[in-house]
Amino acid sequence: MSFRRNNGGIITDKSNQISVVPTEAATHTEVRRLTSGSLLARNTIWNIVGQISPMAVGLFAIPRLIHALGTDRFGALTIAWVVVGYFSLFDLGLGRAMTNLVAQKLATGGDHELHAIIWTTNLLMGALGILGAIVLALLSPVLVHDLLKTPHALQVEATRGFYLLSLSVPFVISTAGFRGILEARQKFGIINVVRVPMGIATFAAPLLVLPWSKDLTAVIGILVIARIMFWFVYACLALRDMPFLLRGIVIDKNILPMLFSFGAWMTVSNIVSPVMAYLDRFLVGMLLSLSAVAYYAIPFEIVTKVLILPMAIVGVLFPAFSSALAADRERAGEIFRRSVKYVALGLFPLTLLMVIFAQNGLTIWLGPAIASHSTRVMQWLSIGVFANGIAALPFALVQGAGRADITGKLHLLELPFYLLAVWLLTNHFGIEGTAIAWTIRVIVDCVLLFWAVDRFVGRVPRARTTLIGIGSIAAVFAVNMLNISLPLKLTASLFELTLYVLVTWFVLLGPKERAFLRKRAYTRSEMTPENAKEI
Repeated sequence: MSFRRNNGGIITDKSNQISVVPTEAATHTEVRRLTSGSLLARNTIWNIVGQISPMAVGLFAIPRLIHALGTDRFGALTIAWVVVGYFSLFDLGLGRAMTNLVAQKLATGGDHELHAIIWTTNLLMGALGILGAIVLALLSPVLVHDLLKTPHALQVEATRGFYLLSLSVPFVISTAGFRGILEARQKFGIINVVRVPMGIATFAAPLLVLPWSKDLTAVIGILVIARIMFWFVYACLALRDMPFLLRGIVIDKNILPMLFSFGAWMTVSNIVSPVMAYLDRFLVGMLLSLSAVAYYAIPFEIVTKVLILPMAIVGVLFPAFSSALAADRERAGEIFRRSVKYVALGLFPLTLLMVIFAQNGLTIWLGPAIASHSTRVMQWLSIGVFANGIAALPFALVQGAGRADITGKLHLLELPFYLLAVWLLTNHFGIEGTAIAWTIRVIVDCVLLFWAVDRFVGRVPRARTTLIGIGSIAAVFAVNMLNISLPLKLTASLFELTLYVLVTWFVLLGPKERAFLRKRAYTRSEMTPENAKEI
């Protein structure tokens, strides 16, 4: 077989099918392509659309499902949704590990290794999915008869429904593997073209079966069919994007230690993080009352919806960081600094307004009784959400560097202190104390993650400056928690948002960013119906 070196610095055979050794210039070009600002921004918008669209359909579908199925059947359906989500942990973080590895190889010219990495990981995830299906099938009678207070009349159909649900576990886990291939290639447009109908099907598919049957077996069965169909779509898209995978199955046992090392710590984070996110509600129910749980959960669900923005960005940045850190650390630092700035600028006005107008908003929406209990909770949680949104970025950077062990260890370290804080503060200050404990925990988590970036990743961002800025913003939020009249709130919010715009424009944005915004504003001001048609 004869080889030649092409213009990109790649050694190939005559059919241009074998990639071996890239030049440094070709590597940097590929990294810049995979991490270009326009590509990351476009993919972030795709991710936001992919998350919001199913939520909008859910608002329409859920009341109709409750009315048609009844509260007991709908409760079982919601448990089914949750169970599928948690049993995806059976992938042991391998999907994320594969995305990290594939992104690194794409950036460093290790294309010839992708065949083995992708097939080894996906076959392993398939085996783990089968194991998860067996476990769920064995646990189904226990879930229905012992753990859940299922009415006797529904026990048979609920058990059958969970048996059917177990069939979807291998497909759910394998879907994450095929989607991870597309994520590493920054194909988020394609991903969300599938994700949107898949999310919509979660709510819409049960509605379609209701004219014929309200049995849980049928309702859950159509969800399983939908999951299998979308798995097939993701598989076809991934194989189309990387057609060399069709040449045959290749397994490399040498990459297993790397996959399991990253994946095991990812699993630790995936288990501990939801515990810290939801265990506070159980403790409130134990220490106070179920009504206190409602007063705490309502503002929590409201304010955490703001995290859609940073989570959409992080989904795009994780493979981008993986690529950049493998071949161009300066580029990784540039992306990180900009993303921290943009997320902070996006979150600040939203969370500030929630702090200022928490009482007024809750009173208008849910009445003065709930507002009197939940206002302080919402204000404290809003401060925490701001820090939590910022923390998502160093979290993605650390994991993009292949150091999932750091985030896993930090979560294990935080857990006992957080539970102790929730216990003590809830006992002394009620649900406001619970909110304070959560806010302190996420602020500490944010500080530790920036410290980890400085300590282990190699001083990529200006972490100290960023933390000082976050602390200053938290102080601004605290001042706005004062109980003042509505006219004073309107005056304060107008003054602070004006100051925010001025500081953003003259201090935080660079000359190139200001020039870009001026150009966009000028282009829109010059737009007419006639030239709009030409465009």
